[in-house]
Amino acid sequence: MKRLLTLTVAPAVLFALAGTLLFAQQPQRQLTPEQQAQLQAQQAATREDHQRMLKLLNIKELRPGANGSNPQAPNFANYDESKVKPYSPLPDPLTLKNGKKVTSAKVWWNQRRAEIVEDFDREMYGRMPKVTPKVKWEVTSTTNEEKYGVPVITKQLLGHVDNSSYPAVTVNIQLMLTTPANATGPVPVMMEFGFIGPRPGAPPNANAANAANAATPWQKQVLDKGWGYATLVPGSIQADNGAGLTAGIIGLVNKGQPRKADDWGALRAWAWGASRALDYFETDKAVNARMVGLEGHSRYGKATLVAMAYEPRLAIAFVSSSGAGGAKIHRRNNYGEMVENVAAPSEYHWMAGNYMKYAGPLTANDLPVDAHELVALCAPRPVFISAGSVEKGDGWVDAKGMFLAGAHAGPVYKLLGKKDMGTMEFPPMETGLMNGDITFRQHSGGHTPGPNWPTFLTFADRYFKGPMAAAK
Repeated sequence: MKRLLTLTVAPAVLFALAGTLLFAQQPQRQLTPEQQAQLQAQQAATREDHQRMLKLLNIKELRPGANGSNPQAPNFANYDESKVKPYSPLPDPLTLKNGKKVTSAKVWWNQRRAEIVEDFDREMYGRMPKVTPKVKWEVTSTTNEEKYGVPVITKQLLGHVDNSSYPAVTVNIQLMLTTPANATGPVPVMMEFGFIGPRPGAPPNANAANAANAATPWQKQVLDKGWGYATLVPGSIQADNGAGLTAGIIGLVNKGQPRKADDWGALRAWAWGASRALDYFETDKAVNARMVGLEGHSRYGKATLVAMAYEPRLAIAFVSSSGAGGAKIHRRNNYGEMVENVAAPSEYHWMAGNYMKYAGPLTANDLPVDAHELVALCAPRPVFISAGSVEKGDGWVDAKGMFLAGAHAGPVYKLLGKKDMGTMEFPPMETGLMNGDITFRQHSGGHTPGPNWPTFLTFADRYFKGPMAAAK
């Protein structure tokens, strides 16, 4: 099932079908006339910016993407492995641009890694400014309470981004941190890209209904280990729509002007926000800042992998159902989510403008890098790649394509003295490949990280009770 995209200005959802925009109001809630007007204005601004970028790139039109919601559509997404078309060989992460092989960790760190980063910066995720505004963290409230039977201390925080260079744009990063009240020292923290309070656009009492139908909440599982958890709100860093690109942190550094073709997109911006949260954790005595993990699901799974690749202070990543633009091999472009979908008006803002070239006139086979190299940029740190089942609605993210990215990142991990997945054979459902430092598991549920949380936390425990814990 194609995922719905939550807008920030009103409780509505946006989704792409066949590369065009269709806007649908959630049936549980009725928009007011003012909200409807805001939504229409946002739609128009998004389309205008998308067209502006196409003109900047001298592209007349893009190829349509896959239809993820209507099985009767002629371009319905392919979920049949036998129909996956052959694709060009993957770029070798251990071959320099001059053709020489990388045979030592020194050459990886000093030369090859920078080459890969440059390709991702220019063609996919965009360049982050060399200097970004300072963030001043404010603890707005501290609450002693009980969560899941555990006494905890919960802090609500705002990260005030210095906007003195352009006061017309204000950015306040929302972060919530919960740590065990009885901890005898700093604890590991699992941070999630998510929401604080009700998810925008959700029907009344949705959180309670979801909790009743869910397995043990991941937050309880974390607390049961004696760790803390945090929630970082991506929409407080950068809006999840094209209309917002002249606001948020991207709009602030651009002083309200539209992006250039290689400027950063929302994924890099959200990853930047995760780095700023780490800045705060390094000042909080309740947190062991050397043991902070990051989890994200769906589009936030994409952002999690990007953050892990670019932020060396993150200790571990749980990359859930990230699909194209995340852990999925781009060159498998006729299974589930396609480059053309990510380049469409509903998703293009996640990426650099240059990425749109690969939905017309170029193709995914022309990309200078692919997802296995994004995973490789995380090395030598541990990464857990997660997906649900096709039958339960998670075929869109291409579980096998994500597995292959992890498997093909293995040579870099081995070069740096770590373990790869140990196989190039896609495993059966519910069979975790958990012995290496890159791991993978496909659960039998749907588009959710929930069933894989216990497996991930067991994986994380291996590191947080091992050398990292001894070094704190």
